[in-house]
Amino acid sequence: MSGALAGRTIVVTRPSVQAGASCRAIEAEGGRAFRFPLLEILPPGEVGVFAPVAARLDAFDLAFFVSSNAVEYGLEGLLALRAWPPGLRVAAVGQGSARALRAHGFGEVIAPDSGFDSEAALALPAFAPEAVRGRAVLILRGDGGRELLGETLAARGARVEYLSCYRRRRAEADPAPLLALAARGEADALSLTSGEGVDNLARLAGPEGCARLAALPVFVPHPRIAGRCRAHGLARIVVSEAGDDALLRALIEFFG
Repeated sequence: MSGALAGRTIVVTRPSVQAGASCRAIEAEGGRAFRFPLLEILPPGEVGVFAPVAARLDAFDLAFFVSSNAVEYGLEGLLALRAWPPGLRVAAVGQGSARALRAHGFGEVIAPDSGFDSEAALALPAFAPEAVRGRAVLILRGDGGRELLGETLAARGARVEYLSCYRRRRAEADPAPLLALAARGEADALSLTSGEGVDNLARLAGPEGCARLAALPVFVPHPRIAGRCRAHGLARIVVSEAGDDALLRALIEFFG
């Protein structure tokens, strides 16, 4: 390790269950990770949501996982009820989700080599109209979320079904320690990984708190999230690729 983040305090806002890898990587480079989770990731609210899909899993041609959370919660729920059908291919929106699928034993995962959103995935030949027309696609995701993927696949002739396999909930964190850290000049950067998290930070901190955080460089994994930041007065934006490794590289490049 280079120690490029020595003396730097990085605010990590990922959900608690996902923040460990980022925090360890920052600390391995000599930095301090200040945890301030803005979202909670929870199992689906309805009991038995997996059973009807598990019973028909053989009928699908492709299972598309939109996030690593979808991989963890979706596979846990389905594999508790049955084995994965040998002919059911899997796809992911980015390499982070693809790595999570490979960690579960899937050798072949359809995912973009670069890019980490629905647009990048939909540009792949595997999702061209002639490739998906008449195919049954299961999209595993959290509650709500963007509709672009499903709507585009349906417009290209696929039969699309959704499985909401986890929930996102705004965390009710006390912003006082974070704002005090920023006021003392002891915070060096802020990492925000979702638009929902940005909105929750703005809700918790309020306009005055956001003004206090505005001096910090804010690291985000997508231009859409950057736009949400700017709407709340956070204008020093660094857009990296998605994932813990990409965040670490961006931090080292910025501070190193």
